[in-house]
Amino acid sequence: MCLRKIMITEKYKACAIIGAGVSGLAAAIRMRNKGYRVTVFEANSFAGGKLSTETKDGYRFDMGPSVFTMPEYVDELFKISGKNPREHFNYTQLDPVYKYFFEDGSSLDAYHGKEKFAEQLAEKTKDRKEDIIKHLDKTEKIYNLTDEVFLKNSLHKLKGFFTWSVVKGILNFGKIGAFGSMDAANKKTFKDSRLIKIFNRYATYNGSSPYLSPATLNVIAHVEIVKGAFYPDGGMFSITASLLKLAKDIGVEFKFSTAVREILIKDNKATGVKTDHEIQLFDVVISNMDVYNSYKKLMPLVKKPAKTLDQPKSSSGIIFYWGIKKEFKNLGLHNILFSANYEEEFNNIFLKKSIYNDPTIYINITSKHTPSDAPAGCENWFCFINVPNNTGQDWNLYITESRINMIQKINKILKTDITPLIESETVFDPRTIESRTSSAFGAIYGNSSNNKFAAFLRHANFSKKIKNLYFCGGSVHPGPSIPLCLLSAKITTDLIK
Repeated sequence: MCLRKIMITEKYKACAIIGAGVSGLAAAIRMRNKGYRVTVFEANSFAGGKLSTETKDGYRFDMGPSVFTMPEYVDELFKISGKNPREHFNYTQLDPVYKYFFEDGSSLDAYHGKEKFAEQLAEKTKDRKEDIIKHLDKTEKIYNLTDEVFLKNSLHKLKGFFTWSVVKGILNFGKIGAFGSMDAANKKTFKDSRLIKIFNRYATYNGSSPYLSPATLNVIAHVEIVKGAFYPDGGMFSITASLLKLAKDIGVEFKFSTAVREILIKDNKATGVKTDHEIQLFDVVISNMDVYNSYKKLMPLVKKPAKTLDQPKSSSGIIFYWGIKKEFKNLGLHNILFSANYEEEFNNIFLKKSIYNDPTIYINITSKHTPSDAPAGCENWFCFINVPNNTGQDWNLYITESRINMIQKINKILKTDITPLIESETVFDPRTIESRTSSAFGAIYGNSSNNKFAAFLRHANFSKKIKNLYFCGGSVHPGPSIPLCLLSAKITTDLIK
């Protein structure tokens, strides 16, 4: 096949971005605002990566991330582009944020704000309001100590450490819970096993185990409970749709259904990209593809940083997208049905690389807020369980077994039978996730955080050996989740002159 070679003739420098995930979109917007000519290459026919959408049998589903926090990072992209975010993207604060269901038949609602959250839970658990608030105060201190150090700063450039906030965070490293597990810290604080589970589950936000990951991850509770969780108007995909439109409006070029096959490197410098149809030269290349696959698939001859890339990978998921012919008044937007033995569930995922027969189930129902996402009188259920990443397991068998176990658990807790109510079904497993999003081994969150140094072992936002090559997204610093992916794009593009 003869490849066309395209030379950039514009006076502005040119930037290639590989992948139109949320971090790739944010990087494209930021680079365009820096004056670069930006081209985004996306293997799929759609933008968003994990943050995508599909419609089937009259039901619309957000296919990936479903919890939205720190909306100011989306707003910032509109502001730096000279636009009023409220004219293009809107959202509503959730209260309650979550509904939790337990095997003993009890349920708890998690409300927004320290006072309300603590007051409501103290009424229904064995723990005092003061102790719950004290715990949230501690998570806030961890947030204040780590925000500038880990979330908004490159850990891989010396100059990033010469600010008072970063120095302060490093000097207080012993106070952020890095040396004990999340579970141990929560058991020290709470008497009620249900509250321990509620706080332990925040480890799953980056695909880790609360029994292995550091207590530092309790900081996520502060972000969700105190700073707040939100619902974007029209669902999570509206984040992708609004950023895609913004990028196009300011002049970013998109090439969909165009997979990059190789990052071109000459004299230890990234010089462009190669697709199935052309070679295009660029001054800067930013990969939003999973960093493991960036090396494996796009730079196979480049020596990979093995110590970083071969860190244990995060968990993955099996997701059933169900169209349900009924409305359930006792369910909200975000619902968790807890396993009776939470620790054994994580032992199966991370130690046995298998699936527990009593999994914790997350059910997201956007039709609660966007009725048009399901036919009248029906609901769109996004049913997710944590599973190990793909190491060659029999996923067809696991899907069959998981479907039976999930329906059995839902029926037991909700005191119903959903089997005849399921009129539409789509299933994702680690293989689907990897093929659709290029997440290595189907690990949704990149590397796991199951050790105290995990934050320092994520790949940098730039290549230390190849000039003009950068990385952004959930597989590199600072990590997974929509806010961190948006911050990753900011850190990356701030490194580029």
